[in-house]
Amino acid sequence: MNDTQQQTVTESPYQLLGGDAGVRRLVDRFYALMDEVPEYHGIRKLHPADLSGSAEKLYLFLSGWLGGPQLYIEKYGHPMLRARHLPFPIGIAERDAWLACMLQAMEDTGVGDTLRMALLKAFFGTADWMRNQAG
Repeated sequence: MNDTQQQTVTESPYQLLGGDAGVRRLVDRFYALMDEVPEYHGIRKLHPADLSGSAEKLYLFLSGWLGGPQLYIEKYGHPMLRARHLPFPIGIAERDAWLACMLQAMEDTGVGDTLRMALLKAFFGTADWMRNQAG
């Protein structure tokens, strides 16, 4: 194949994470950390006692958000993330705890440095947009 015939193939974050299994592994670790790490208990208490529904919704959402199948939209329609989170007080502390928990989940599940930093930047933008409290 010469230079003019060469195609550039770009893998989505979904594919780079390992597809369905990788997203599930990340989400499972994320919610396990909420129960295990005291620094995340502030965001843990914003969730129901049984995290299985929350974990399933995050898995469905992240699948599409990361470039995989749009599972959340197929099941629930548009995510309307900010509207769905308005009942919960989300300030800087909650944003930062969520991001720290997700960063640790990515580290624990072996997400490579380049992808981890790109995802952290994208997660920050979304998490900061979810804030509904000044502090």
